[in-house]
Amino acid sequence: FFFFLRSGVVRVSLPVQGPFIMARWFRSEFMEYISLIVNEDAAHDCLADLGKLGVIQFTDLNPDLTPFQRRYVSYVKRCDELERKLRFFGNECDKFDLSLESAGNVDSFVQQTTVAGGSLGKDQTGTQLLESLEVELEGYETQLKELNSYSEKLTTEYNEKVELQEVLEKARRFFMTDAPRLAVSELTAAGTKDPNAKEEGLLRSEEEAMKGHDMDMRFSSVTGVVSTEEKSRFERMIFRATRGNCYVRFAPIKQPITDPQTGQLVEKCVFIVFYKSLSIEAKLKKICDAFGAHRYSLPDMDDAPATDRMLTENAQELVDSRTVLLKNQDTRFRLCQMLSQHTERWTWIVLKEKAVYHSLNMFKSDVSGMLRGEGWVIAEHINEVRDSVDKAHSNMDMAMPSLVDQVPKPWPTPPTHFTTNKFTYGYQEFVNTYGIPRYREANPALFTAATFPFLFGVMYGDIGHGTFLFCAGLYLLWNEKKHDNTKLGEMAAGMHMGRYMITMMGFFAIYAGTIYNDCFSLGINAFGSRWSFYGQDEGYVEEGAIAEPIAEYGSSESVYPYGLDPIWHVSANELLFFNSYKMKISVIFGIIQMFAGTCLKGMNALYFGEKIDFFFEFIPMVMFSSSLFVYMVVLIFMKWIINWDSRMMSATCFNPDGDGWGSDAYTGDGGWIVCDQSGDGTCTPWGYSCSGYDDTADKCPLNYGGSGDGCQPPNLITTLINIALQPGSCDEPMYFGQATIQLFLLGVAFLSVPILLLAKPYLLSQQHTAHAITHHDEEHGDDEDEEEDEEHGFGEIVIHQAIETIEFVLGMVSNTASYLRLWALSLAHSELAGVFWEKAMLSTLNVNWFAAYFGFAIFAGTTFGVLLMMDVLECFLHALRLHWVEFQNKFFYADGVRFSPYSFKQIIVDSSAS
Repeated sequence: FFFFLRSGVVRVSLPVQGPFIMARWFRSEFMEYISLIVNEDAAHDCLADLGKLGVIQFTDLNPDLTPFQRRYVSYVKRCDELERKLRFFGNECDKFDLSLESAGNVDSFVQQTTVAGGSLGKDQTGTQLLESLEVELEGYETQLKELNSYSEKLTTEYNEKVELQEVLEKARRFFMTDAPRLAVSELTAAGTKDPNAKEEGLLRSEEEAMKGHDMDMRFSSVTGVVSTEEKSRFERMIFRATRGNCYVRFAPIKQPITDPQTGQLVEKCVFIVFYKSLSIEAKLKKICDAFGAHRYSLPDMDDAPATDRMLTENAQELVDSRTVLLKNQDTRFRLCQMLSQHTERWTWIVLKEKAVYHSLNMFKSDVSGMLRGEGWVIAEHINEVRDSVDKAHSNMDMAMPSLVDQVPKPWPTPPTHFTTNKFTYGYQEFVNTYGIPRYREANPALFTAATFPFLFGVMYGDIGHGTFLFCAGLYLLWNEKKHDNTKLGEMAAGMHMGRYMITMMGFFAIYAGTIYNDCFSLGINAFGSRWSFYGQDEGYVEEGAIAEPIAEYGSSESVYPYGLDPIWHVSANELLFFNSYKMKISVIFGIIQMFAGTCLKGMNALYFGEKIDFFFEFIPMVMFSSSLFVYMVVLIFMKWIINWDSRMMSATCFNPDGDGWGSDAYTGDGGWIVCDQSGDGTCTPWGYSCSGYDDTADKCPLNYGGSGDGCQPPNLITTLINIALQPGSCDEPMYFGQATIQLFLLGVAFLSVPILLLAKPYLLSQQHTAHAITHHDEEHGDDEDEEEDEEHGFGEIVIHQAIETIEFVLGMVSNTASYLRLWALSLAHSELAGVFWEKAMLSTLNVNWFAAYFGFAIFAGTTFGVLLMMDVLECFLHALRLHWVEFQNKFFYADGVRFSPYSFKQIIVDSSAS
């Protein structure tokens, strides 16, 4: 379905790809195995045209050759080298945050004959196209590498000048402010300790130095720049290496510095280390080299003019270096900007050429100048393949004719291909994720397209929550064209692929919600409830009150028009009623779906002419499932449609003069009949005189047998269990002869198991024996080897059939129980919604307005996080399991081979996705 929303109205139309699109989707496309002989000179053009069609899958005719021994391996290597250059261009564009411009629509691009320069024409062969691309891309790569190398060199020089400028400024500030202060404080401290001692401080001021102190006591220093991240480790290493015989100071650089190799901004800081030993100096240099710290030589800080002159010269060089660096970056940016406009188109061209030469490597050269290839082609497109090959040869003016012919059987196993559209593609991938259908096998995706969103809706059924999911699907449909031409992430691409599935899931959730009459856990009284509590109009209902119907039982006015009556949401037995209802419909849906899967197995057997599988596998499976499980569904519907009020009333004693006598609820033949009142004076509606000691079987007029005699509603679970535990008896029958029929059905079920287990292996062994005798008459071989092979083959058949029989018999029981997840998840969803409403909203509405707003925020948050996110995923996964395990294992082998056509479009799409 396509949803066109821009006109303001939702219109639904069916995409038509043929008169029998759904019938075609039921079984895979017919395939033909062909042989293709082409001239070597026209091979490239032939493959280029076939790649546009995308209807053929080539077979490798050179399996013994390694990839490096193939005929066109040099061309593939050249394409790989071009891809490497294009990836390099893409990475360089990413450094400038330049997104690659789209090359347009893939379909239109594939149909074009594109040359390297971007023009359209047929002047260039495949070799010429590669050569022109190689020359063009080589030039751009050389230019870009030179600019990158120059940029790295300029960045390194610029960083060195920036660091030198910071070192000069920080060192001068330190010697002008911190050093005199530290020297004075040390001298003061020394004078306090011993006024007569002649000690010198670690640092001295200019005045002290000018006064004639010993110049040999001056300390040496190492200055430089180290990464802020390494600062602590750097300081700790210096302290340990020098044993504390040094003085270290750090000053951060406010502006981050660009790493010339990675282009990342790095925080750095200036350091200055004072020491008094040549051995310590050697250690400090090694430590600086180990931590990647840059050391800089400084002039004498006492010579202020020299320091200022060096600062001025370095600042001027810094400005010049920055100007050159910015010019280099601008040139690189403009080059990358130009490359970003063509890189994707060049990539698509290279992918096409690489696909052509990779496919040519699968061809075999039987005759000089000719290439032979084989492969699978969709049967209805075989004429298009012939036309494409003939056209390519005629354009090349080849005297040697081409040949496209079908290969006679025996074939390899044909691959499986389904023609899909936007709506069906998501469901087909849904099935293919589990396994590929066999060739011409019944396709589960056809049924999954309807049953998957429906079963999801059964579990998620809620009008309000389903509306949110439905709107999310409509939003994805609204932006369909936009997302088709946009590169999406993995999760976004998955949601875009399943946009129709999400919309259908939301629709069926709304539908199931209307059946449950559930909207955010609240019932909607759209048509007026058919039940009424005494005092509900006055707003007071006593605890334990029983609702009364507003119309007579069985009349049209007593039935809620659509869905369940909303009064069940406020009744005390709400959970009991909904449990019973949802449990039964879960079993009904499960058994119907599993039985449909079993029927598909029979359809496959008929289609492939497998008579043994049809009569001795399918028929016993149908017998077993029908006699026990389909019969269970029949009992459920019978219990629903029988008027139990009338039946139970027929086995109830009434006083002919009392108020209950003559009630319209009794619908038995003959109406109300007064008995002779020979007992305790009471009578049943059909005229039986009650004595007060009668049981239900005595008072019931149906005579169905058992303790209920047909007048008492049975417990279905007990009834079904007693079919096997108490064969031939039924304690609470619903119809006449139920015990006999159930005994017959049990016998059918038991009879079908040995047939399913033994019949097929026996018949196959007989066929194998007959074939072996015929073969022995024709050729006299080793009798002992033949007997051993026969026993080995028969043993495998018996083991396989035993596994399949056990899996089916036990699987029918376990799979039926597995479908109860429909009930469990639906119950969990409704109960969670009810808890969120009661605890978050109802408990705060009567407090004050602020509490109401706060409660609504909690209610909205929990609803979104739990019910609209987690529960959607949970129901999705459970519906997925029901289809993959419970439904598909009845007929689906999932061991087919997927058709992987030689298609330029698919190759480009897959490359873009990765």
